[in-house]
Formats: sequence, C-alpha cells, structure tokens
Amino acid sequence: MSDKNINVYRRYALAGATFSMAISIGFLMQTSEPSYAAQIPPKAKASAAISNVTQARLEGEARPAEADAPSAIPVPPQEAVAHEALPTQPVILLVSRDMPVGAMPQEESTPLLNCKASLTAEPGAAAMVNLMLSAPCLSGDRVTIHHSGLKFTEIVGNEGTLEVTVPALTEKAVFVVAFTNGDGAVAQTNVDSLTFYDRVAVQWKGQSSIELHAREFGADYGSDGHVWRGGPRDVSAVAGGAGGYLTQLGNSDASEALMAEVYTFPSGTAQSEGQVLLSLEAEVTELNCNTAFNAQTIEVQPDGELRVHEMEMNIPDCEATGEFLVLKNLLEDLTVASN
Repeated sequence: MSDKNINVYRRYALAGATFSMAISIGFLMQTSEPSYAAQIPPKAKASAAISNVTQARLEGEARPAEADAPSAIPVPPQEAVAHEALPTQPVILLVSRDMPVGAMPQEESTPLLNCKASLTAEPGAAAMVNLMLSAPCLSGDRVTIHHSGLKFTEIVGNEGTLEVTVPALTEKAVFVVAFTNGDGAVAQTNVDSLTFYDRVAVQWKGQSSIELHAREFGADYGSDGHVWRGGPRDVSAVAGGAGGYLTQLGNSDASEALMAEVYTFPSGTAQSEGQVLLSLEAEVTELNCNTAFNAQTIEVQPDGELRVHEMEMNIPDCEATGEFLVLKNLLEDLTVASN
C-alpha cells in the first residue's frame, strides 16, 4: 500500500471518530440537562438568565432561544415576608345605649271627647229617688253612691250608663257618685213625701251576710207580715198603708262591695196600729266564719234627723256554719198608729 493511500485511510478514520464523538456528546447533553435543570434553585436560574442576557448585550448578539425560555417567579424582598405582630391590647367596641330602631314607642291612647260623667235625680213613688248615671268612658267601672251617710257599690253598664232607685233619707236629698279614678258627679232633688214614711237602713262591707228583718204587727217568721231578704215585697206594698217593703242596694260582684238594705213602712197612711219588730241577723257561712266585721245602722227619726249606730260583730268559728246570730235591741222598734 502506498503512502498516499495510507494517508487517505487515516483521514477517513479520523473523520468517522470525530463524528461519533459529536453524536455521543449531543446525546449526553440531551439526557442530563433536564435533571440538572430541576436541581437548580429558582434564584440561581434567575441569576443565570440575567447573566446570559447581560453577556449577550455586551457581545451585541441576539439570542432568541433564551428570550423564549420561561421567566422565573420573582422573589419578594426579605422584609416583605416578615410577619407583623398583632396588637396585644384588645380593641373594645362601644355599643350604643340608645333604643334600637326596631323598638318603636307605644302609641298613646287618644283621649275621648265628652267623657265627663253626669248624674240626674228624680223623685218617685214612696219617697224613692230614681238616679240616672251617664259615664260613657267608664263602662264596667266600679262606682260608689253616697247619700246622707248611706253608701253602696254599683258597676257601670256596658253602655256607660247606670240606673238605680234609692230610698231617700232626707227631704233635700243629695247624691254623690265616686269612681275609682277620682272622677264623680253630684245630683240633688226634693223628696217632700218622706214625712209619710219610716225608714231603717243597715250597711256593711264584703261577705258579712247581715240581714234586716221586719215583723209587722207581731208576725211570725215566714208569714206574710215577715219582710226580709227572702220576702222583700216591692213599692206597691205601701198602697193604702197595708205594709212595708225592703230595698237591697249594692252589687256583690264588685270587689269589696259596699252593701245595704233599707226597710220602708208607710206610717203616715197605715190602716193598722201596733209595732213593727226590727232585728238584724247574720248567717254563719264558710266565707265569714271565725271573722269580725263592722256594720252601721241608720234610722230616720220623726223629726227628720238621722240616728247612726256603729257596731262590730264577731262571727263564731266554722263549726257553727249554717247557724244564725240574732242581734236584738240594735234597732228601735217602730210604733205605728192607725190613720
């Protein structure tokens, strides 16, 4: 083999070896670069990218491959990530002491017009007086009626009116009504026929169960001449002077009601003579047993004066329930002369 051929052979072998080494180096760079890039911290990548760009600018070269590479996330300054300490002093919020807007004030009731109470009094038969009360704004209210020491309790009707007939105790009769709120009314009238009648009244408070009994001309209990709560008669009994009648006053449904009973006898026109025996009796009940109560009697004298007597009664204990206490000599018997 000549020297010329040997040189040609060496040149081809060197070219083949060089080509093989280039292929091997390219393969190693492709397989090792991703893992190496994954191990480079973001800060180092950012620094390397900045250095390459700076060097390219200095050399005046354009590097589009590096420009297309993804940019690294910027790292905030160290002082930006420092945690601020919260204040140790608690913040106090002041809640308004004013009433919430949702709580509206109560509506004031509108005062009614023409609410003044009025009372009228008209004389009637047998020295009775018809009272007519108008109190449009006090319907259902308790009212106390006063007349010459006589007192009893009534209740105003649903229509704001009340009508009651009261035995007159004086010829110039004055009546006063008083309500629980302090309002009231006054009325007066003349009762000239009172001189023809004898009158006795008893009044009390609460559940005392006092009864006024009148036995005319010696009548026995339960007979026609016995006038009491169980046989009161009415104003027609005085016609022709035949006998008397009993009037009951007060409404027991009212709280702590004032009650009264009044006996009337037509002494000025009586057709018989004799005595009317008067007495007070009290039944012992479960409501009044073993208690004490006060009562008052009012008697109309022949001269028109009123005699008032106060008394206190002790009711026996409850073992005596159903029995009656007879109180004698508390009232003066009526002496009737024939006319």
